[in-house]
Amino acid sequence: MWYALAGSLNSIFILISLYGIWSQVKMVWDRKAAARTAHEVNGNESDKPTDLLSLNQFTVSFLAYCAFFVYGYSIQPFNHFIVWPRMIAAMLILALLWEIYRDRQTRLAFASSMMAAVIMLLALSGLMISWIFGGTFIDEGRRASQSLIVLVTLFLAQGYAHQISLIWKSGKTGAISLKMSQFILAMDVTTIFFAFAMGLQTGWPLLFLATVSAITKLAIMYLFKWVELSPLAFQRRSRIA
Repeated sequence: MWYALAGSLNSIFILISLYGIWSQVKMVWDRKAAARTAHEVNGNESDKPTDLLSLNQFTVSFLAYCAFFVYGYSIQPFNHFIVWPRMIAAMLILALLWEIYRDRQTRLAFASSMMAAVIMLLALSGLMISWIFGGTFIDEGRRASQSLIVLVTLFLAQGYAHQISLIWKSGKTGAISLKMSQFILAMDVTTIFFAFAMGLQTGWPLLFLATVSAITKLAIMYLFKWVELSPLAFQRRSRIA
């Protein structure tokens, strides 16, 4: 009963978090449209559509979602609560990585978006193989995804630390979506609950990553208030301008 309740609750908040990721993608598209209009009307150059978005952080976020997508179909029984929402989230982050490349036109952004696309194709191929061969590669996939989740969690902490440092140094939040952090934090809290309901033997990767993610989201949400209220943030924005 607790497993079904926690899984359903987590799935609901994952769907809500998908809206948060979608709001980040939409913010980039809206900023791109506004920048194009401003340039066409009066020739002004505005902030880049992906201003202050950390390529580092979003690349690692993609890896985290993709790792749990693989983990969800690598455990027994097949965990629908984990698999499908993470697959959609990974695809949305992939779209965002492509927008970062289109905006910045750097080799690193191109490499990140291409790497993510290849990994997504491999993960989807793994899902098809697990269906076709009836779980032949389940154990291998589970061990690989667990190792990847630990590694990704460490990179995730580093990636969000980079995003936090960009806000701290610039005194502004740029194209960063507050909604995304709020919704993902809600997802992280329910994920921690779900991990305990699964049992720590199976759910510890969820618990590890969700705890780290929640701490970083709280830090980013605090910085949104800091940007509004801190004289130091105003000073740093003025210096950059």
